[in-house]
Amino acid sequence: MPTRSPPPPGRGALSRPPGRFARTVTEAVDDGWEAGSDDPADALPDSTAISVLPEHARSIVTRNDSPDIMFDQSINPYRGCEHACVYCLDGATRVLMADGRTRPIAELEAGARVIGTSRSGHYRRYVPTVITARWVTRKPAFRVSLADGTQLVASGDHRFLTERGWKFVANDPVKPQRPRLTLDNSLMGIGHWDRAPRLADVEAYRRGYLCGVIRGDGHLAVHRRARPDRGPEDRHTFRLAMADGQALERAAAYLSGFGVSTDSFLFSRRSSARAELRAIRCSSRRAVEAVFRLVAWPPIDDPDWMRGFVSGMFDAGGSAARGVVRLTNTDDTIIGRLRSALCCFGFESVLDTPRPGVNRPVQCLRVRGGLAAFVRFVDWFDPSIDRKRLLEGMAVKSSAALEVVNIEPLPGRRELVDITTGTGDFIANGVISHNCYARPSHAYVDLSPGIDFETRLFYKVDAARLLEQELAKPHYVCKPIMLGANTDPYQPIEKRLRVTRSVLEVLARARHPVAVVTKGALLERDLDLLADLARDGLARVALSLPTLDPALKRILEPRAASPAARLRLMRRLADAGVPVSVLVAPVIPVLTDHEVERVLEASAAAGASRAGYVLLRLPHEVKTLFREWLEAHFPDTAAHVMSRVAAMRDGRDNDPAFGTRMRGQGVFAALLRQRFATACRRLGLDTRHELGLATHLFRRPSAAGAAAAGQLSLDF
Repeated sequence: MPTRSPPPPGRGALSRPPGRFARTVTEAVDDGWEAGSDDPADALPDSTAISVLPEHARSIVTRNDSPDIMFDQSINPYRGCEHACVYCLDGATRVLMADGRTRPIAELEAGARVIGTSRSGHYRRYVPTVITARWVTRKPAFRVSLADGTQLVASGDHRFLTERGWKFVANDPVKPQRPRLTLDNSLMGIGHWDRAPRLADVEAYRRGYLCGVIRGDGHLAVHRRARPDRGPEDRHTFRLAMADGQALERAAAYLSGFGVSTDSFLFSRRSSARAELRAIRCSSRRAVEAVFRLVAWPPIDDPDWMRGFVSGMFDAGGSAARGVVRLTNTDDTIIGRLRSALCCFGFESVLDTPRPGVNRPVQCLRVRGGLAAFVRFVDWFDPSIDRKRLLEGMAVKSSAALEVVNIEPLPGRRELVDITTGTGDFIANGVISHNCYARPSHAYVDLSPGIDFETRLFYKVDAARLLEQELAKPHYVCKPIMLGANTDPYQPIEKRLRVTRSVLEVLARARHPVAVVTKGALLERDLDLLADLARDGLARVALSLPTLDPALKRILEPRAASPAARLRLMRRLADAGVPVSVLVAPVIPVLTDHEVERVLEASAAAGASRAGYVLLRLPHEVKTLFREWLEAHFPDTAAHVMSRVAAMRDGRDNDPAFGTRMRGQGVFAALLRQRFATACRRLGLDTRHELGLATHLFRRPSAAGAAAAGQLSLDF
């Protein structure tokens, strides 16, 4: 069995299996790492950016009627979990940036602006978006070849937009029916264009740019004027006035590089009819003569000079409305030079008929080829004005030959890169590429239960207000609330957002019973609230502790507190009078089941009074993630582990049936139950399946107070 590459440092999942049910603005935040460990190895670097997204829930309390868990209602402040209990494209793949340039995906970082798409009316349109995260891994890859020569190297889990919707590159043995690319599909996007070579002579490009921008929009002259008492005087003048500061800045910088200093000034103020114009100028004889030399026609057609010349002319008098490049001027020589330069670089152009009745008609040179020609034009000539380079609002239409002509698996494994954007897609090698959504609750929001579960987190907006309103309802019946039934309430982002803290404050004011289950050492911050509740029999904490092996913990729960930190927290809780339980979970056959007695002994010594355990569960997409994790970290033991899991799950990876899903069935499951019960009796640990928290002290919040709480919200 091939060995998978390890996950990104500090992450548990290796991939992004698509959610089984297969949009929002994200905010990148510091991950708030709560070390809680003396072991430096636990302080893993944050290799994958975290995105925190607001979740506007209508209700904060979740009801439960499952017969095999000890609570009827729960609150999960977060969706997703940073404790970390598919990367797609070859790094050389070029991504279209928001300014029209392209860059290799391997060079991109979170925060960069790229082009994505969104639906508007009947069309999908190009829009700028922001990269919120980026990942790298090594995986098997495929080469997808298109009819226009485009080649894409991607993992089988990557999706591209076709004329029939999003499709994966290849089949998945686990989900053989998923839509995948076939040879009769056509991809959507701009299509292939030949990349511009690097400039061989940067100075020639700069000379060409100055010639174009000054001839196109500048004033350069020597005026002779008579003086009554002296001889005639030559007045040297150079001025370049433009509405776009980027072109002025480039021209001034290039002139300075050639020894020509210029002054900047306001040429004309903004009015209702025109934009503000700024200008640069010089008037010394030496400087003006130098400008004359710079704008002179070169004796030979140097390719780099021509690229600069076209760029300067486009900045001076060009446009790109709806992706069609137009270059205008009244001078026949300039139009001829432009046409020759475009032809030299393989651009087809036509001269539109000028309007009749004009003394000096403005001639318009139009570049044919649509959006693909526009993107190639920006790539080859690199004009400076961003507003003329934008694709925003243009419809996704193309006549490019983007039919799939071949899909071939590549040998070995390749380093592949993926990014997440605000629109959920981006343009890769000229075609529309989906974010590579490669644990189960994330599938409800069209996100991956893999690394998305660890890096794209949701927090409950105004959780405290929603809870206070819920508790104030006349029909509300007080029953213990479990904090952290689905995701950990004390994951690192809680350090900043304090959603769990705000919920506990409401429960403390209402004297409402609460139980907390966590693996995060950050819980110690809220010891004041928990101790206050515990004095009235209103609070209990369960700490999850699957192993005492620090090395295994770093693989199994990369971003959670170390075993030593959790044991210290147990002692702090017990000393503060907070009843504390140990939850040996998950118990993984072969890997951690031999540690059950040791975990119970250490927990009892640290002050735990109760104990429970949960056998490894692998619902939905989690089974795929767990198999990947096993193959990466324990390739020699993986088959044995899954065989034992099947023996305890009636021959399956997972058993969802009430009564057996938490503890399993069969000989090995029965043996585990006996071992756990024997150890608990020996250590004096309570194993009762109930919370035992008081409910008679509940004080219903007033309706007025709940309404006032509605004016409060998280602000960070």
